[in-house]
Amino acid sequence: MGETAQTPMKGAVSEAINEQIKHEFESAYIYLSMAASFEEASLPGMARWMRHQSEEELEHGKKFMNFLLDRGEHVRLLGIDQPPDSFRTPLDAFEQALEHEKFITGRIHELYELAVRENDYPAQVLLQWFIEEQVEEEQMTSEIVDRLRLAGDDGSAILLLDRELGERGE
Repeated sequence: MGETAQTPMKGAVSEAINEQIKHEFESAYIYLSMAASFEEASLPGMARWMRHQSEEELEHGKKFMNFLLDRGEHVRLLGIDQPPDSFRTPLDAFEQALEHEKFITGRIHELYELAVRENDYPAQVLLQWFIEEQVEEEQMTSEIVDRLRLAGDDGSAILLLDRELGERGE
């Protein structure tokens, strides 16, 4: 009698969350690739920023995994694609990062809509956190894109921004 019954999860929600785990880990991989590119370009601050971003995405994937496991669901780690590994400029990399964040936002919104349709209240609560997180992710990345556009080809401005971005997480 000490056992508590878990609310069964609809298969569609479980499958969509497994798919989202893939996208979160794919995001981590993309940001690691960008970090390597920044290291190669002697921009250690931007590399550090992207490494930190990659670690956050791994945590997001684990958060989804733990949610499934806590509900007695099966976790399927799906394959991820090779990330791009060449970026023309820091602006190009951050513009791609912003577009990717917008893609992830769209996926989270679709997942939330599915949870609403399926009356999966625990998933809705989890996804509310991710909705708020995506607002922050897009805002932060968009601000860097704007600043890189302002910097243009001014190497001094880019190095200053690189130094500033390197302070993330300190």
